Amino acid sequence: MNTIFSTRLKQARIMQGLSMDSLCEKANNALTKQSISKYEAGKMMPDSKSLIILANALGVNIDYFFRPVVVSIENVEFRKKSKLGTKQIDSIKEVVKDKLERYFEIESIIDIQSEFNSVYSNVLIQGENDVFAIVACIKNDWKLGEDGINNLIEILEENKIKVIEIDAPNSFDGLSGFANGKNPIIVLNKNFDSERKRFTALHELGHLLLNFDSSIDEKQIESYCNLFASEMLISKDVFIQKIGMNRRDISLQELQDIQEQFGISIDALMYKAKSLNIITESRFKTFCIKKNQAKFKEAVEQSRYKQEQSNRFVRLVYRALASEIISISKAGVLLNTSVNVVRNQLNLV
Repeated sequence: MNTIFSTRLKQARIMQGLSMDSLCEKANNALTKQSISKYEAGKMMPDSKSLIILANALGVNIDYFFRPVVVSIENVEFRKKSKLGTKQIDSIKEVVKDKLERYFEIESIIDIQSEFNSVYSNVLIQGENDVFAIVACIKNDWKLGEDGINNLIEILEENKIKVIEIDAPNSFDGLSGFANGKNPIIVLNKNFDSERKRFTALHELGHLLLNFDSSIDEKQIESYCNLFASEMLISKDVFIQKIGMNRRDISLQELQDIQEQFGISIDALMYKAKSLNIITESRFKTFCIKKNQAKFKEAVEQSRYKQEQSNRFVRLVYRALASEIISISKAGVLLNTSVNVVRNQLNLV
């Protein structure tokens, strides 16, 4: 009984969001539901022709079915407001597993230590001041400074937090959790604009790093994670320095300049201004009402910060390939692409 094959087949089917009946249809009914059920139960192995049919229907290489399973994902936390169904959630988890397995494999090949040890969980979060203190420590430890975080996703990965971007419906923002109980992961919807992805990534980082007092309810935890994200992007001191105190009106141009430098949305900046009592609650409500005007809403919600992503995984694969630690075919399996694409992109200097 080949448990690796049966596990991989089921994983690939769930990644595609397919039932066994749907997989039969994608395979043009060249396979029966009974056969697929036996394959997934490990009671039978497909012949070479059926294996090719399965690979084509599921959009994977044949090698995928025999790659050892090395990652389990635990403590995965979805936001409460997520409206995803069970099938969509299961699909996302399997996509994340697949990407993480390849990521951890290349780190193992190059002998890179990926285990994360957080010192911040020693601090018990009981109020806003504790959140501000943790942010100050992280910025100092990660040498981020106060001029804005350039390529946040790359920074997170450099600090041993895996970031996976997936194609997901708009009802999904992000999730966070741990692989193998020790490796922190953040999953983001790659279809969102840069400001939203950056804020979501840091909100999820808050869930990973912050140790909340048991008396704090879930709604307050979400609020503190938003505060954490906002403060990481632009500290209250820098924001006050740029915008001033006790403002009656703030121009959109002022906020756009801050948005472009710090990669934080206009909405988040206005909420920060209200939270710091720079503007009144009434003034903030006026802003929210004005957003009902289509033209103003478009100007407020326009993305002005460059899109960013981490290329660390791809870099590690090509590093191993250039160092002749892995073959071109192995690089293709890790990158989930063809040998020809790898060969054309290698381009040794």
